[in-house]
Amino acid sequence: MAKEFINIPNMLSGTRILLAPVLLVLADQQLEIWFLSLLAVSLATDAVDGYLARKLNQTSELGARLDSWGDALTYGTMVLGLLWLWPDIFAREAWFLYVGMGCYLVPTALGLLKFRELPSFHTWSAKISAVAMVPAYYMMVMLDESLLFRGVVIFDIWVALEAVFITVILKANRNNVPTIFHAIEIMRRQAERLRERRDEFREKMTGRK
Repeated sequence: MAKEFINIPNMLSGTRILLAPVLLVLADQQLEIWFLSLLAVSLATDAVDGYLARKLNQTSELGARLDSWGDALTYGTMVLGLLWLWPDIFAREAWFLYVGMGCYLVPTALGLLKFRELPSFHTWSAKISAVAMVPAYYMMVMLDESLLFRGVVIFDIWVALEAVFITVILKANRNNVPTIFHAIEIMRRQAERLRERRDEFREKMTGRK
């Protein structure tokens, strides 16, 4: 267990979790530059941890969960940071922000209800959204340009729908399910293995008779 926990990808995800309260303090103290600088560091760890986990062959269920918790806390601090540091922008983009939060909360709540744990699908669409959200957020707060942010939020509607479909399809939580088609294939293979086991059991019972 210790070996599974103590590796570079997990340490990066853990760092992102620990940075969340620091970011909130910076936002509360109206330290815009420090907030944006430290947020950039946090987002950079998000970009690197998954790549290193695959590169170093250190992927694990624990790592996927730490990554999911890190994502949730980081995006939460981004919303609160926007509210505390740039309230005018928050008010102007309120509906898009509420839609974006709903796109995260609805599939997450559904996953918690069904699997009793935070879903960690890390779909390709979610990764595209995460990458696009970084420049969108900085453009919005630094250049007062919200077009890309709104586009990402609209795309997040599909991200949420796909996560909901995957949650409905799967019987148990799975980490790193790239698309809904992969979820369908997972269930197809499970059904096929179940049929094979039933056929083997029937053959054994028939042989005994």
